[in-house]
Amino acid sequence: MLQTMVAIIVSLVLMLSLSPSMAVTVDETEESSLLSTYIVYVTKPEGGVNSMQSVDLDSFYQSFLPVSLSSADREQRLVYSYRNVVNGFAAKLTAEEAKAMETKEGFVSAHVQKILSLHTTHTPNFLGLHQNLGFWKQSNFGKGVIIGVLDTGITPGHPSFSDAGMPPPPAKWKGKCEFDATACNNKLIGARTFQTDSKPTSGGVAADPPTDDEGHGTHTSSTAAGNFVEGASVFGQANGTASGIAPLAHLAMYKVCGGAGCAESDILAGMDTAIDDGADVLSLSLGGGSAPFYADSIAMGAFSATQKGIFVSCSAGNEGPSYGTLSNEAPWILTVGASTVDRIFLASAQLGNGKGYEGESIFQPKDFPSTQLPLVYSGANGNESAAVCAAGSLSSSDVQGKIVLCERGGGIGRIDKGQTVKDAGGVAMILMNDELNGYSTLADPHVLPATHVSFAAGTSIKAYINSTSSPTATVVFRGTVIGKKSAPEVTSFSSRGPSFASTGILKPDIIGPGVNILAAWPISVENNTNTKSTFNVISGTSMSCPHLSGVAALLKGSHPDWSPAAIKSAIMTSADIVNLGGKPIIDQNLLPADVFAVGSGHVNPSKANDPGLIYDIQSDDYIPYLCGLNYTDQEVGSIVQRTVSCSNESSIPEAQLNYPSFSIILGSTPQTYTRTVTYVGQGNAIYNFELVSPEGVDVTVKPEQIMFTGTNQKATYSVTFTKTQKSSGAAFSQGYLNWVSGLHTVRSPIVVIFE
Repeated sequence: MLQTMVAIIVSLVLMLSLSPSMAVTVDETEESSLLSTYIVYVTKPEGGVNSMQSVDLDSFYQSFLPVSLSSADREQRLVYSYRNVVNGFAAKLTAEEAKAMETKEGFVSAHVQKILSLHTTHTPNFLGLHQNLGFWKQSNFGKGVIIGVLDTGITPGHPSFSDAGMPPPPAKWKGKCEFDATACNNKLIGARTFQTDSKPTSGGVAADPPTDDEGHGTHTSSTAAGNFVEGASVFGQANGTASGIAPLAHLAMYKVCGGAGCAESDILAGMDTAIDDGADVLSLSLGGGSAPFYADSIAMGAFSATQKGIFVSCSAGNEGPSYGTLSNEAPWILTVGASTVDRIFLASAQLGNGKGYEGESIFQPKDFPSTQLPLVYSGANGNESAAVCAAGSLSSSDVQGKIVLCERGGGIGRIDKGQTVKDAGGVAMILMNDELNGYSTLADPHVLPATHVSFAAGTSIKAYINSTSSPTATVVFRGTVIGKKSAPEVTSFSSRGPSFASTGILKPDIIGPGVNILAAWPISVENNTNTKSTFNVISGTSMSCPHLSGVAALLKGSHPDWSPAAIKSAIMTSADIVNLGGKPIIDQNLLPADVFAVGSGHVNPSKANDPGLIYDIQSDDYIPYLCGLNYTDQEVGSIVQRTVSCSNESSIPEAQLNYPSFSIILGSTPQTYTRTVTYVGQGNAIYNFELVSPEGVDVTVKPEQIMFTGTNQKATYSVTFTKTQKSSGAAFSQGYLNWVSGLHTVRSPIVVIFE
């Protein structure tokens, strides 16, 4: 099952020693004579790249290209000139040409670009956002805030992107719309395409408009900031008024992904442009594996954005539940894991022995018979391919007119398994989880009547099939049910910490709704003349990320003077650590979820609006932290885009960064760290500390009380961690440090990894 923390720490050392060139790449070829897209880092010219005109910048970057190329060829080879996110450019090069650049003055490094992967009617209410009262109304629904989404494009004309009730974009907005003149409006204020291999126009802009051919970008955009749409549903389920979390915020789409994934050079270009355009929040539901921050394009671009006051929200990844599976780990990024909501699309498997097992499906036909039908297990003959209902694997099986039990896994999509059953003549499917996914089920738009049940339920159903010569079952569809008390739960696929790139920073930061999320979907070709909107229910940390992007937009609108770190702190320290039933948040095994799954907890937007205290971080505060990671001066300089001498900086341990959580690697020597909090309440306030101490650790806090007499006043405290003899032998231990006043509880999670 889950690997031990000791193994993770060993893996950390190995992973940090890997060259970024060992990551999965796009365009890479064994034949060095072929062209690949390289990201090239250089030292900035005198005065910096921001002081240069675009033509001068292009000329400067082209000077690094082979002298043998003509001027026209150099212009053609230069894919992107970056102004904000990095000092560098993207260009088409051979391996020999990239190698030759190493001798040129100002060259820092180059690597073949990586390819990264893509990682509602009810969720606003689930998060405590109600249309005519409370924080949603107070924040003016995000009006005036610009959310830039980097994704697969967008579907203009969808009702979620109506500009009803929307003001014009702020005067600072400088973006463009690459659709025709009528497609953008006061909601969708910008849309651009960045695709490395698409044919550029004479102006250097991709010829293809940023239309969403995948659905992912439309879904994430509407989740963050879709306008109110009445009567939204999927197959008649989840019927209601759909809206994004910040329904009156402006949207700008930067199409950086397609069916093959998201090219690193395109992502950097999209972020570079969004910074120039005037975005307030960037939302990226995509990512790759762990990498040092100087080799992580999203981390690099996000640092530049944060320097300019732009909040960056990213998905944690869908590689859970194993430990150490995170993407987007930089401390200046909000890293978002996925949770369930209290709405389920209930479909029960009812067996011939009278027992029933709850599952889920978004497709719920009203005419499926309630009578018992023959039930078979697809893997009964020992064929592993048939057990997971691989394509064609049931063609010789007797499943005609029967309900088929299929196992999850095998690299085969859940809906595709149902198609296999349908093609073989089966009338319905019971899809059972594997052991790793436990009780985490998903609702899908299946192609036939189906239900997705837990591993425990599937095991019981198998036992029933083996117990009788004529097993039977049916699927009873019970519709949309709201009010599940165990919500939110951490879903199995949500990636877990610890962070490989920086173990001293607890990640993920937060969890938010990411399971069975209903949001906008592209209108299919046959429905182009239909006035009805199209929605879909999908799951992933891709869905949880834009929820938090929307929350950040609300907070930005409510507190325009807050820094990105202040907004992040408010979200983290106000998070919920219990479910609707008042019990600890659980995981896919129905056990209390640990901090490597939930981070600070589940987002609570209304509490985040009034956090009491914040942990603020300015851009320069990250430099001692980065030096403390043992990065070279050049590597730190690449991130912060200026000359850095770590020998002249006061390098700090990772855990000393003024972060709203604590992640400590503890041996026999006590460790002390300080934090500085800023009071953002009104009037006088007294805060006393409360401690839920990690098992096996003695924690001392000084002072035990802090007092404030005015807004924005700061106070510093220290925390000392000492390993005790009472340790249970576990790899890690967790707890909480709370600062409590009469009005607020400011909570910081603690995780201690034992050496």
